[in-house]
Amino acid sequence: MPERRTHHVTTTDGVTIGGSVHGQGPPLVFLQGVIGDGDLDWGPTVEHLADRFTCHLVSLRGRGPSDDHPDLSLSRLVEDVVEYVDSLGDSAGLTGWSGGGSWALAAASRCASVSAVAPFEPGMLHLLGPDDQALLGSAVTRTGELVAAGDGAAAARAFGAFPFTEQEAVEVAATGYFESAGRYAPHLMSVLQQAMASADPTSDPAVLGAIDVPAAVLVGSQTKPFFAASADYVSEHVPNARVHRVPGAAHAAPITHPQALAEALAEFFAATPQPV
Repeated sequence: MPERRTHHVTTTDGVTIGGSVHGQGPPLVFLQGVIGDGDLDWGPTVEHLADRFTCHLVSLRGRGPSDDHPDLSLSRLVEDVVEYVDSLGDSAGLTGWSGGGSWALAAASRCASVSAVAPFEPGMLHLLGPDDQALLGSAVTRTGELVAAGDGAAAARAFGAFPFTEQEAVEVAATGYFESAGRYAPHLMSVLQQAMASADPTSDPAVLGAIDVPAAVLVGSQTKPFFAASADYVSEHVPNARVHRVPGAAHAAPITHPQALAEALAEFFAATPQPV
């Protein structure tokens, strides 16, 4: 991608959070999911957006250009997002994939610098049914076993069994994504453990109800029922939000359907007020 650079912000607890920056135009901030980093998760999609937007691909603590730190709690990760967006000096659009979508919603509820928010498939864990709870538990257990065994790529693939369909997992594996993300497997396990020890802020209707900027929830038309139900839940609790379905896609759309996802993001953010 052309004109790549890096933006950094030092958080209130002294950690440097970095995002690779691509393109020119109104700023959009992209939050990764729990497995990879900003560039791994959003690079393919941003290739279709950098001609229209300045795209910030933010990485979690310990990933990409960001410093490492043991505090990976949900509240801290959301605060990192708020501080990053505030550091840009202009209002910005905000999106995120999966867990990053939930962090985007939480940040939008309290950050005056967010001009619009469009998460892709944020998961509302309180909506998990018994079968999905069992699948998630099995994925987390197996991920931990493989992290302990030192097999990062297999650990990333094991966790992917929860959000991805079987066909998606095959397609994602073919891109080398799990091998690239494998170096972050210990961080993935820490994020999961700390998330399970705290409440998901976006499960709280009061948090969603505090979002007062334009909002859309993007969801793949072929995704798992859990993510479709989560999108409906968010749209029901965020004022004036709507659900936008990405045709042919499921949870792995940033990897498997980047152009279709990019078009959905561009359509939404181009129609919302932009900073001048």
